[in-house]
Amino acid sequence: MSELRDLVLNAHGVTRWKSARTIEGNMSITGLLWARKGWPDALKQVHVTADTGAQRVSYQPFTKPDWRSVYHPEAVAIETSNGKPIKSRANPRAAFEGHTVETAWDDLHLAYFSGYAIWNYLNSPFLFQLPGFKTEEIEPWDEPSERRRRLKVTFPDAVATHCPEQVFHVDDNGLISRVDYGAVVTGGIPMAHYISEYRDFDGVRIATKRRAYRRRADGTAITEGVVVAIDIADIRLS
Repeated sequence: MSELRDLVLNAHGVTRWKSARTIEGNMSITGLLWARKGWPDALKQVHVTADTGAQRVSYQPFTKPDWRSVYHPEAVAIETSNGKPIKSRANPRAAFEGHTVETAWDDLHLAYFSGYAIWNYLNSPFLFQLPGFKTEEIEPWDEPSERRRRLKVTFPDAVATHCPEQVFHVDDNGLISRVDYGAVVTGGIPMAHYISEYRDFDGVRIATKRRAYRRRADGTAITEGVVVAIDIADIRLS
């Protein structure tokens, strides 16, 4: 626990988040990662529904106009828009074992990665207050525009995420501006994930623009190619 953690929670609207059960929105997800894995346009113009409590996410449409994905850490599935099962996979993270950076994904790999990733993005930083999370303020980081405080967060094993330890950069308003991690299931390449264009959605502040880049050994971003781009059009809490 840290003073910086509490500052971040309050800046993003933790009180309103606690009263919500779901976060849903329309968004477009593109970038080099999806092309490399064989799905360059699969997540363009999708509707995402994410629980705030359980780790559950659905994308619709998903790979076909009348299909949707259903994500949970212990199983992923694809079904029709009216709930008819198409295919599923238990223990989905194990299906990435032996993968390299260039290994192509099937549609259930895509459902797992896109599911846990967006669940983390939409529910951070509020996750940090949950049992099993550890937070610690570490030395600041100098971006060209400002010095930013940094919060190191250790995730519990029960939460599917990119990697157990991630570093969140915090701007002067207490908002997360960047996250440093290496996604294990995509080869663990160091990433600098920039977060911006926050909007207030019913009392919760959520970034509507995300850009993830490879990260050099000195911590700077390689901005020539966007690995993941997320643009959120709207969000609704219920």
